[in-house]
Amino acid sequence: MKRTGVGILTIAAVLGIGAGFLLDQLLTVSGRSTFTPAVTLPILLALLGAVVIVLALPVRRATRGTATTALNPFRALRIAMLAKASSIVGAALGGVGVGLLLFLATRPVTPSLGSMGTIIATIVCGGLLVAAGLIAEHLCTIRKDDDDEQPGGDPGLTPRLHDH
Repeated sequence: MKRTGVGILTIAAVLGIGAGFLLDQLLTVSGRSTFTPAVTLPILLALLGAVVIVLALPVRRATRGTATTALNPFRALRIAMLAKASSIVGAALGGVGVGLLLFLATRPVTPSLGSMGTIIATIVCGGLLVAAGLIAEHLCTIRKDDDDEQPGGDPGLTPRLHDH
């Protein structure tokens, strides 16, 4: 599994910014009030980040040889994929928060402190979820063995091209 790169997180954040800005734009054009995330959203993002790290700790112990019980490799893969998904979702939701904040900042009317507070908290907790996902993903990686990459590789696994 490839580690989550900066590129995919940037793409998720940019798409989130566009979605948040466009959402508020469409709501305003249709005569409705702007979207404000629920107070529970940042709380849930922070809790998800904590859960992802807690789930990754047994994998870290198993890969370092300090675990008391064996770890199912499928469980380890699921936790690594959860960590990867969490970082991408955190980037996207943080981006949505930035888009909502940009929309409010471009309006001539000063928004209420309550709506700005939940938007800023969503941005911060989205960033925390990205960090937690990346940390958990790091905890789920195994050390490379010295014999993982031999010079020349295995000749039986080399693809062969046939000319016809």
